[in-house]
Order: sequence, then C-alpha cells, then structure tokens
Amino acid sequence: MAIINITTFGAVGDGETDNTQAIAAAIEACSLQGGGTVYVPAGTYLTGRIELRSYMTLELETGAKLMFINEFAKYPLVQTRWSGYECYGYSPLIYGRGLKKVSIKGDGIIDGQGSAWWQAYREIRKGGTVDSAQTQELKVKNQTLLETVKSNIVEWSSQFLRPPLLQLIDCEGVRLEGITLQNSPFWNTHLVYCSDVQLHGVSIKNPNDTPNGDGLDIDSCQNVRISDCFFDVGDDCLCIKSGIDEDGRRVGKPSENIVITNCTMLRGHGGVVLGSEMAGGIRNVVISNCIFTGTDRGIRMKTNRARGGYIKNVLVSNIYMEDVFCPLTINSFYRHGVDESDPLISSPDAVPVTECTPVIEHIRIHQVTSKRTRAAAGFLYGLPEMPIRDVQLSHVHIEMTTDPAEQGDEPDMVREKLIMAGDGMLCKHVADLELHHVRIETRQGPALCLEDVRGVDVHSLSMKERHTATPVVQATRAEGLFLSGRQSTESGYLG
Repeated sequence: MAIINITTFGAVGDGETDNTQAIAAAIEACSLQGGGTVYVPAGTYLTGRIELRSYMTLELETGAKLMFINEFAKYPLVQTRWSGYECYGYSPLIYGRGLKKVSIKGDGIIDGQGSAWWQAYREIRKGGTVDSAQTQELKVKNQTLLETVKSNIVEWSSQFLRPPLLQLIDCEGVRLEGITLQNSPFWNTHLVYCSDVQLHGVSIKNPNDTPNGDGLDIDSCQNVRISDCFFDVGDDCLCIKSGIDEDGRRVGKPSENIVITNCTMLRGHGGVVLGSEMAGGIRNVVISNCIFTGTDRGIRMKTNRARGGYIKNVLVSNIYMEDVFCPLTINSFYRHGVDESDPLISSPDAVPVTECTPVIEHIRIHQVTSKRTRAAAGFLYGLPEMPIRDVQLSHVHIEMTTDPAEQGDEPDMVREKLIMAGDGMLCKHVADLELHHVRIETRQGPALCLEDVRGVDVHSLSMKERHTATPVVQATRAEGLFLSGRQSTESGYLG
C-alpha cells in the first residue's frame, strides 16, 4: 500500500503555516490509490478539520504534532451524536463517517488547542453568547430536536455544540495505537456506532478544569478492545454510553462486548463509567487490571428515571485505587441532564415502571483494593420501583481516610448528600446482593449500611478497627438478610 508524506503536498511543520489543504490533498491521493498510509513527519503542523477515508492509516512519527486551528468557522456543521442526541453540530476536528479499516497510529501528538472553545463555553455559562452564522444555522437544523430536549446543558440554548477532538461514526475496523490526543474542545475521543474497535497504548489528556473534558467515549459500539492506555483528564476518563432518553431508545443500539484492561487513570470524575446516557443499553463489559489514582469515583454506573435502557453483565476484577472519593458507585438517581421539578423523576417513592425506567443487574466486582478513600466506601442506590439486582462483591478491601480534616465530596451526583467523608458503603433499593470476604475500614460509622434491600447474603464482612458503639452492619427494612463469618458472631456486629 502507498505511503504518502504530507510534505509532498506542501505541508510545513513550522507551527504557523495552515496545512489544512495539504493534508486534505494527501488523504485524497491516498484514497484514490485504494488506501495506504498518510505519513506525518516530525514537526508541528497547524491544521483545520481533517476528514479520514476508508482503508487509510494516519501515522504520526515521533516528534510530529498536529495542532488544530482554534477558529470556530473552520469546522463546518455535520451530523453527529452530541451528549446522546442525534443532531447537527460543529465538525469534530478529526472526523470520519461510514468508514472501513481506518487507523491512527504512531508516537506523535494530536492537540486540539481547546482553550478558545473552553473560554467561549465559560462565557456562555455567565450569560454570554456565541453568535455566528453557524450557531444560527444550528438553531434551524436542530429546531425539531430543541422542542423536545429537556436538558440543563447550557450549550443547547446557545447551539454552541463544541466538537470532540476525534469522532468516528458508523465505522468498522477502527485502530488507534500509540498516539497522544490532548486538549480537546469537548469530549476527547468519541466513537459512535462503530464495530471491531481496538485501542492500544493510547494516551488521552486534558487539563483537570476542561469543561466536559471526557477522555474516551464508547457510544453504541460493539466488539471493542481497550488495552494499555493512559488517561489524565478533566471529566470521566473512559465512558461507555448508548444514547439518551427517548432519542437513545429510538436509535436502540447498545454498547456491548467491551474489554478494558491494563489501563491507568489519573484524576477525572470517574475511572471507568457506564452511563448516564445508556438508553440503548450497555451489556457484556469486562474491566480488569487497572489503576485509578485521584479519580472522584472508580467504577461508576449512573442513570435516572428518564433514561430507560439497561446496564447488565459487567465483570470487574483486579483493580487498585488510591485517593479516590468513592471506589464504587451505582446510582439510579443521577441528577444531571433531567428536569428535577418533574415529580416522576425526583420522587424518593416508587413510581410506575415504564420504558423510561432503567435496569441495572448482573454485576460482579472481584479483587478490588482502594486505599485512602476520601468520601465513602461505596454507594449502591437503586430505584424503589426498580432495585439494582444481582450484585456480587468478593475479595474487596477498602480503607477510608483517617485524616479528620478531609471533607471528601458526595459519593455521586444525587439529590442530596447522604454520606459523610470517611463513611462505609450504603446500599439502598438493592435486591440479591452478595458480599464475600469484604473488608471495609471506616473513619466513622458502620462498614455497611443497608436500607430497603432484600435477599442480602453477607459472608465474612470485616471491619478490624471497630468504633465504639458502632455496628459493622446497620440494616433498616432488610428482608432476607443472612450474615455469616467469624466477626459476625460478635456482639454488636449487626445494628
């Protein structure tokens, strides 16, 4: 296959020349030859949008950097999926749709220069606007959708829909290897409706104050393998999604058959996150051999009564966490992106089950260690009308912070703060829960709090540093609770 150097078409790696046309010409020449490699040698290449083609590899040599122009008008409007909705938005900086056998590899850097986009977003948050021909056109193109969207995302009202750094839609045979993707305007890397996807040795970076600076979003994709990747971002590190609310249910494409292994996550709101946009369903996910350091949450599943869909068949094993707020959250009352004034959304009591009711079931968590945990040991919070079902935790060791000055943060984004920094694990509206050889050391309070649960089997749950007059397990409205193990025979174990 052909190897086409972008400098052959006049590209100059001086960090100042606009290379948009030269790179497009190189890609066109590659496509006309039936595919091959478009090669970026060492240097800094300023460019506008790059549109990929089938049967091509974009290869960045060591020392090569693609740096994107931060003029919004350089990015035309395209069909996209934005925060779970099919709509029109600014073109992703690197974009491909309906492609086969497309790869990006090498030791180079792809830099979105997102700061101008972030600043515009912050101005909108303060009441400002981005008024341009594009935003006006977006209001027309998205008018029908805007009449139905009930969201607290400020960009919807202004139609300043910031683009991802990299987005591939409806592509088959996607390979990302070795590259660094950084400073994205919005989400960093977004794969939508793709199949046969492989990421290996990729580094994804955004500053920790990047608004909506997700690392990698796998959105209604099938047969995905992610290995040996590094994340250091300003929002969730690695997310699995499948569309939002009625629009996601209309599309009806699940994310499924996903393997995540040997990855490292720093900072971010969550290490590996499922949801909250999961209306098309998420299933068959394996997460193993990962390290989370300083993330707000570790394994995070989030949804609410507007979403519908399901999360099921999730296996988590061999995870080490340090300095996280909460290592495990499964939250059916996620408060963002919904109309909280709607009583059917926010009611603490059971409401009728409909197509909007999310289902979370068949979750396995094994061999997890979390040290210096800052907010809570765990947070499993289902719906009264649809409990989280069939959850097993085994060989889990969680140590809460002993620093009395640590304030922590809420375990997950719910209607109110339910747990203090240093508390144990709360399980509410959960059915068929099993804990085997779980050790939780709290700063104060019980290791495990159960409320409105049924079918709970606790074997060898321990808290070696008992607090005076505090039980290891506190249960309220617990039906079918069974306790066993050495420490369970002690006086005051159950309160």
